[in-house]
Amino acid sequence: MHPVPDRRRGGFRTRTAALLALTLTASLLVTPGAARALPDPVTASSTGIEPTPAGERRTVEDYEDGVPPEVLLFASTEAERPDVATVATGDRPGAGSDDDAFSVRYDIEGWGGFTHNFIAPDGHQDWREYDGFSFWVKGDGSGRRVQFEIKDGGAHGEASELWESFFTDDSTGWKQVRTTFPEFAWRTSYQPGDGPKDRELQLDRMWGFAVNLPQGAGELRFDQVELFTNVATVADFEAPQPTLNPPAGQPGIITFGGDPSRVPELSYVDAPRDGVPADNQALAVAVDTTSSWAGFAHHPSFDTDPQDWSRFGGFRFWYFSPLTVPPAAPGAGRPIDLEIKDGGVDAEHSELWTTSFTEDWVGWRLVEIPFSQFRYRTDDQPVGGINQELDLDRMWGYAMQPRSGYADTFRIDDVQVYGVPQVGPTVRVDTTPAVSLLDEGESAIVTVRITNTDDAPLDNEVTLRYATGTGTATAGEDYQPVEGEFVFPAGTASGTTRQITVQTLSDDDAETAENIPLTLSGSGLAVAEDLPNIVLNAHGLPYLDETRPLDERVADLLARMSVEEKVGQMTQAERNALDSPDDLATWRLGSLLSGGGSTPNPNTAESWADMVDGYQTRALQTRLQIPLVYGVDAVHGHSNLRGATIFPHNIGLGAARDPELVERAGHITARETRATGPQWSFAPCACVARDDRWGRTYEAYGEDPALVVANETVIDGLQGHTLADRRHADRVLASVKHYAGDGGTEYQPGNGGYPIDQGVAVMSREEFDRVHLEPYIPAVREHHAGTIMPSYSSVDFTDDGVGNPVKMHAHKELLTDVLKEEIGFDGFLISDYAAIDQIPGDYASDVRTSINAGLDMIMVPNEYQRFEETLLGEIEAGNVPMSRIDDAVSRILTQKFHLGLFEQPFTDRTHLADVGSPEHRAVAREAAAKSQVLLRNDGQILPLVATGKLYVAGDNADDIGAQSGGWTITWQGGTGDITPGTSILDGIRQVAPDTEVTYSADASAPLAGHDRAVVVVGERPYAEGVGDIGNNGFTMTVSAAEQDIVDRVCSTVDDCVVLVVSGRPLVLDDALAPADAVVASWLPGTEGAGVADVLFGERPFTGRLPVTWPRSLGQEPINVGDTSYDPLYPYGWGLRTDPTRDRLRELRAELAEIRQDGWTRAAVALLDRSLRTESSWHADGSVRDEPQLVKDLTVISTLMAFTTRDSAAHHELLVSSLRDVAQAAIAREGVTATSVTRTSALTADAEHALLTDKPTVATLKLAAAWRIAAD
Repeated sequence: MHPVPDRRRGGFRTRTAALLALTLTASLLVTPGAARALPDPVTASSTGIEPTPAGERRTVEDYEDGVPPEVLLFASTEAERPDVATVATGDRPGAGSDDDAFSVRYDIEGWGGFTHNFIAPDGHQDWREYDGFSFWVKGDGSGRRVQFEIKDGGAHGEASELWESFFTDDSTGWKQVRTTFPEFAWRTSYQPGDGPKDRELQLDRMWGFAVNLPQGAGELRFDQVELFTNVATVADFEAPQPTLNPPAGQPGIITFGGDPSRVPELSYVDAPRDGVPADNQALAVAVDTTSSWAGFAHHPSFDTDPQDWSRFGGFRFWYFSPLTVPPAAPGAGRPIDLEIKDGGVDAEHSELWTTSFTEDWVGWRLVEIPFSQFRYRTDDQPVGGINQELDLDRMWGYAMQPRSGYADTFRIDDVQVYGVPQVGPTVRVDTTPAVSLLDEGESAIVTVRITNTDDAPLDNEVTLRYATGTGTATAGEDYQPVEGEFVFPAGTASGTTRQITVQTLSDDDAETAENIPLTLSGSGLAVAEDLPNIVLNAHGLPYLDETRPLDERVADLLARMSVEEKVGQMTQAERNALDSPDDLATWRLGSLLSGGGSTPNPNTAESWADMVDGYQTRALQTRLQIPLVYGVDAVHGHSNLRGATIFPHNIGLGAARDPELVERAGHITARETRATGPQWSFAPCACVARDDRWGRTYEAYGEDPALVVANETVIDGLQGHTLADRRHADRVLASVKHYAGDGGTEYQPGNGGYPIDQGVAVMSREEFDRVHLEPYIPAVREHHAGTIMPSYSSVDFTDDGVGNPVKMHAHKELLTDVLKEEIGFDGFLISDYAAIDQIPGDYASDVRTSINAGLDMIMVPNEYQRFEETLLGEIEAGNVPMSRIDDAVSRILTQKFHLGLFEQPFTDRTHLADVGSPEHRAVAREAAAKSQVLLRNDGQILPLVATGKLYVAGDNADDIGAQSGGWTITWQGGTGDITPGTSILDGIRQVAPDTEVTYSADASAPLAGHDRAVVVVGERPYAEGVGDIGNNGFTMTVSAAEQDIVDRVCSTVDDCVVLVVSGRPLVLDDALAPADAVVASWLPGTEGAGVADVLFGERPFTGRLPVTWPRSLGQEPINVGDTSYDPLYPYGWGLRTDPTRDRLRELRAELAEIRQDGWTRAAVALLDRSLRTESSWHADGSVRDEPQLVKDLTVISTLMAFTTRDSAAHHELLVSSLRDVAQAAIAREGVTATSVTRTSALTADAEHALLTDKPTVATLKLAAAWRIAAD
């Protein structure tokens, strides 16, 4: 009677109140030895962390009629036979004043006890409707362990099979002993000679029970022997009722949602139903998820006394559906997500396990879900996961969240845990490999391994039978059939192996793959459900011939595919959503992904490679053997993998202004990713971040589409420069995202959902094309992106004057007409995570709309069965044409061929040792250094002297998780040492070993006597809309605690530097006024030594702002090119610490090498004069004679405009030198000066001009800015 997974509905079967009011567990089969690893049965004295017991009971014996005549006494001698009688038992909890108990007095040196046999021949009882056996016992606290047993099967009580358990006489008061049937073990010390010995506790012919008394003297009293259904109540919502929306950190029921103004409303209401009192209460939940996610969580305990659910089999509750009419088809109702909270230190720092059920009935219904159906949640884990195992012994509560589109009030009642854990035999048989992929004529060798509980030798002889079964291969033609048995005698060592060999046969026929399953069976043992499968590889077919043209291979394969196989290729599932690894073949899945935090355990490079290869093996069981493509969010390095090289997030790479470095970072990311299995990275983000309140700002290279385009060299780093490169062991398929306009959505905190992420981009078509579409043109035409991912967001073009936003996943014009046809994208479109679910309409409408709009593969990611069945239904109905399906599948297959997966589907581990290598980390360190932007440097205190006493403060100074940000190991990231690396503090100590460093996170250590100080402030990690400003407490200001640290440290220590570790600009205003220098450190990744390199001058500060730094939150959105532009620091701002003169010398030398025309020769001559005029320079190489240098550089820029022999790098050297002069003049005035306001637009526009190949315009604007600031 356990619920059964219902794939069509993505949920679980439920039962109506009329059918069931109480838990009844049916057909329970328990096998031997189950109790060995378990402690003594649960007793009433151990209720400190237990939910409240409930459930049905049946009395076996209550001793109210004296000593039962069925009781027999036994002992090793007559003198040791126990004395029995019935005695008054009014002191037992729950007993009446006239109740009696069964007294057993004993004095035993050998053995003795009593047995209670039901009367034969018809006295046996059927206990299958119950989960366990219980009784009350009162002892004398002797500490002795007492054995008791139940009698199963056979002809009578003395010819039955004995199953035993134990309790300890550890109290002088009454306690209840409750033992679930799986906790009984087959008794090995004695079994009746004429009794059954099948070692299966059938429960349908039970003959009684017995107690074997311990040695020694004492008295035990027994009462109320019962059967019980194993149910415990977590919450019944009766008095005292859980607190609604308690203070933070307290037990109770809390609400949550994407829009704080629209969280669910909770109340307690009268809820009559069959089988409960008339005044029964339930929890009512009024929830609206039409525009935002929302739900509730119940924490029966928050940080003390978690509950132990490990002795139960599942989670259940009564649910009232407010529907007035059931859906037309079963499973077409409203899905509700359910999660339970396991382990950790408290309810908000636990591990989340999730499942769902579908509301498709009217009124009350009991919903039962076995724990085996819960899956580790991959999209969000509060602490990044704990051990990825549902232990159930420290449970903090549960949560419910209706999916998008729900607007109603449901009720829940009697939340309980129920049933028993499904414990199997102690002897287990496993086989390797699960799948054998063979060419014809090869032999399959399958290893059988037998193990026992606790690795003990086998107690009894075990026989395992095996045979080749019926598959698609033909016995005698394709293979030689085999059958036989292995006998493992008693005493066989756990872990013993045997081998089965199957010889395959060869012929000359070209054919698709065929399979030969192996069957295993035996008694007294558990055979793994994952039975071996032998696959004869497809061969001789045109699509497998790599010498043929790619188009021909694609066409041949497509022609062989059924519509089901085509739909499977269009389906991508999250790995943790798989009901079975073989579903990859059963549902013919084309792709699998690891969402943020979805990692193998342990999270190592080798485990990743093994995991991906394991999935690939399963996928290749299909007849056409189309390989799987595995995707992962490797967004700043292989960022899910612990120990990988973690680069600065894109906003920092944009600040570095080094496209070649970005390409190297992409190449290292690809090398580490492909070496560990995944062949596809959901990167890069080509978004243009136009509002810093966006929680994904750090995923963008900047606010200027020209800067984004410049850094699309990362695509070449990931994929290589040619199509042939993609098959190499150091390249992956890229996915440029999120097409298009995701960085231009409006800030709407009161409209539901995230305040800005996944919102609506409201703008003219011209602005959309110029700003947000622009990066995709070179991504396709120059860098040949293999895949593109649309945005969750919508776009509403204002040209028509009508507010009509369209989801990007449904926008046929932009996806097909523009991207595929006009721009010429020939890769495939992959949806974002469950993004089609946000398209208005029912699920069938979501599927057909998105596919017809141009999506080729859907990241489902969980209900892949439902997606495939829905799409097949839409095709059959004619709503999705086969031409669209064939186009999508052709695109997907083409990229799989480009990746070389048909020739090499498994991981090439050549570069596995390079993961997180010193060479790779050196590049990440370089990137971290170049990403640092020096905003202010009063008194030129930077770079710091690497001696003396340095005071370091701020939590983020010594926190690899904080400096790496979101999308690091888990989706939201985390704090602390989440992955190997070097914190900023570690980097300081490494780079400046002669400096005496004092670190005090809260600046509580004494400040006196320190020469310099570094204070690190910033944000906590976040990802996506979770980090939108106004959501989850995120602001763009320095916290009060950090402000206090800055004030105290910088007012005491003479030279004080503040580093801002954040994914976006923070509103500094006067917050950092006490500081002498301020650095935008962004999210530098794991190599904090790169930050220290620029602090101490090992590398110069060269970074420039990739976004505008606002003066106030009210200025957002503020961007280069705005008509009103008065930021704190303009786009492109960044003070440098390398000498201007050195850069101009480098420019002169490089131009001299190419001077083959008069323009270049003239520019070199003018540079010579400027560089040789010593009066123009300070001794450190900085500019003394600013007017003359501005004049000279303006002329040189004009001369260089007439030649084609220079390069962008030469213009960068020239413009950066002029920028030095302009910024020096502006900095002298101070950021609040009127002249600064007048120069901001000029310097920002100069930066944009440089990136759009207009260096002369950039020079003229910087010269104008200098004149304003210098006047």
